[in-house]
Amino acid sequence: MAKEPIGKLDHIGIAVKSIAEARKFYEDILGAKYMYESQNNEDHFRFVELDLNGLVIELLESTADGSNVQQYLEKRGEGLHHLTFKVDDPKKKAEELKQQGVRVIGETEWSPTSYEAYISPKSANGVLIQIGSGYPTLSDDPLWFDPKGVEAYRELKKSKKRSGGGPTA
Repeated sequence: MAKEPIGKLDHIGIAVKSIAEARKFYEDILGAKYMYESQNNEDHFRFVELDLNGLVIELLESTADGSNVQQYLEKRGEGLHHLTFKVDDPKKKAEELKQQGVRVIGETEWSPTSYEAYISPKSANGVLIQIGSGYPTLSDDPLWFDPKGVEAYRELKKSKKRSGGGPTA
C-alpha cells in the first residue's frame, strides 16, 4: 500500500535579490496576483505572497548582510529556497520523520494551533522543506489578511527570538 503524502503544498519560497524586480516577472508575465507582504526584522528578510492561480509563490529578499536569505543568495543565487506543506499534526509528523532518520531542524511551536519544522536539505536532496500548521507558517491563514495579524507575527518572532526559538532556514 502506498504511503500517504506528507501534506498539501502551501507555498513555494523563492529567494530573490529584489522583490520589486521579481514581481515584474511573476505578476506581469505569469499573471500572479498580490496577496500581502511582511517584514521579519529579527531574521532580516522581507517577503511577498503572490497567488498564481491557486499556487502561492513567496518571494524572499534579504534586508541585511549576513541574513539567512543573503547567505543563501551568495551560495546558490536566486531560485528555489523552500517548499512549505500544510500538515495536520506537524509536531507528530516531525517526530515520525526523526524516527525514520530524517534530519529535522528549526522546530517552533508558535501557539497551540501553530507548529513548524524544517526538513534539512541534507535529508531532502538539497531542498529545504517546511512543514507546519496555522499562523504564521501557512500562507492562507486569515491573520495574514488582517493588519493586526501582521503585527502579531512580528511580536511572535520577537518573543521566540528572546526565548531562543524560531525557525532556522
